[in-house]
Amino acid sequence: MDEKTSTNGVRINKYLSEAGVCSRREADRMVEQGRVCIDGVVAVSGAKVFEGQDVTLDGKNVRKEEEEIYLAFYKPKGIVCTTATEENGEKIKNVVEYINYDKRIYPVGRLDQASEGLLLMTNQGDIMEKILRSRYGHEKEYFVKVDHNITDEFLKKMGEGVPILDTVTKPCKVWREDDKSFHIILTQGLNRQIRRMCEYFGYRVVHLRRDRIMNITLAGLKKGRYRKLTLKEISELKRML
Repeated sequence: MDEKTSTNGVRINKYLSEAGVCSRREADRMVEQGRVCIDGVVAVSGAKVFEGQDVTLDGKNVRKEEEEIYLAFYKPKGIVCTTATEENGEKIKNVVEYINYDKRIYPVGRLDQASEGLLLMTNQGDIMEKILRSRYGHEKEYFVKVDHNITDEFLKKMGEGVPILDTVTKPCKVWREDDKSFHIILTQGLNRQIRRMCEYFGYRVVHLRRDRIMNITLAGLKKGRYRKLTLKEISELKRML
């Protein structure tokens, strides 16, 4: 740990994030579930870790991974973007188990279970937090197919902003692919945002694929496979952050 960390400590959720365990939000859930210990004592929300202390998750030691890992993964439908093995008491197929990478990594954000496409995986918590924060305006591009013919008015209104989830979506770029499909670029990530936007206008999404996150695309990736980001991609990604 650096001098600042050794003096002031680092919050347990940040420690777990930087160690490549999970996002800060998921770390908070793990702490609430009593799965995290500091020097053998069950951690509480907001607890700090100081130099020399031992942190465990489910009884296993947690240490920061020195190697920076960045993967682009083509997530198939049916895979859940979490490190958890259960949701609502039921066994799920999570993305970490699916990829089965030999070092600890976790997903950058979510792509709902019914959708497919690009998902970034990393062990760098700070990078992940910056990509996810909507105030930075990072672009994510999607291909969407709906259940009946789209109109110019629909595309126009989608781009102007749609009232969902007690807010109005930010203006975005939208363009037609064919009679029932279109492309959309978002700079925010509300829960099931595209599906909710379409539903507002009476359309049902039948296929949703994320094609790009910032400068990283699906190009050359087969469904269910992953690749390491190139040094050029990583450098550009960090520059954009």
